[in-house]
Amino acid sequence: MKAVERALRRVEVPGRKPDYAGKVRDIYELGDSLLIVATDRVSAYDVILSEGIPGKGRVLTQISRFWFEKLRGLLPNHYLSTDVASFPAPFSQHASLLEGRSMLVRRAKRYDVECVVRGYLAGSGWKEYQASGAVCGVKLPPGLTLSSKLPEPIFTPATKAQEGHDENITFERMVSIVGREVAGKLREASLQIYRAAAEHARERGFILADTKFEFGERDGAPLWIDEALSPDSSRYWPTRGYREGVAQDSFDKQVIRDYLDSIQWDRNPPPPRLPEDVVEKTSRRYEEALAGITGGTGPR
Repeated sequence: MKAVERALRRVEVPGRKPDYAGKVRDIYELGDSLLIVATDRVSAYDVILSEGIPGKGRVLTQISRFWFEKLRGLLPNHYLSTDVASFPAPFSQHASLLEGRSMLVRRAKRYDVECVVRGYLAGSGWKEYQASGAVCGVKLPPGLTLSSKLPEPIFTPATKAQEGHDENITFERMVSIVGREVAGKLREASLQIYRAAAEHARERGFILADTKFEFGERDGAPLWIDEALSPDSSRYWPTRGYREGVAQDSFDKQVIRDYLDSIQWDRNPPPPRLPEDVVEKTSRRYEEALAGITGGTGPR
């Protein structure tokens, strides 16, 4: 990562405004397909921060592309292309803006749940376990500690909040939202993808502690959408130095969360500004995740 690279919090395509602007991604509707552009915006505790992380959108896009291509045999996904020259006008004319950070995908009707799989205790799962001995209604053995590996990966869904914070829910609550048949299919697919990704991650020197997926419906069947096992949706730890009972060194925006916790931010807007060293360290961690997970796949 070049220290002088500028964070692109907004990617403005001349002659076209996004149809939807999320916390990180801008989405353009193109009939039966969508163009997803990953900016360098960063959120923490569901609040968009004032600073961007240089190169972050490119890293997220390239890691998602890697996983969508590698794991497409497990479940169909929405990925079509990252070749800007193949995009429809006017997007194909703006490679300098879009190269490396944009993805053409199939359109699907999104299920309004997040499908979280946990292989280790961390984050909100660790807090729930301390309070109740369970995570999202899944009872776990006693005596586990922070960062403990679970006996088996568990499926712990969450609501998909338009505003505010997502909420961990039980599987039965998920059933009430999407129906039992769909909930069962999404749970099975999530666990299958997680296990395959965790195995690859181990081979590359990473622990995939947990991750979240989004799915949509297309042609009457589930389609894996949004992003794929990126540092924004997943918790990656280095296998070297891993030990239970302590927080791990994460390849994600944990650096930012740790800083915000250290200043006791109340997690409500407006967010505090991030020091330059926190921005730079976070940027390096994203780059390390890309290189490590993909083996250098994608533009550098």
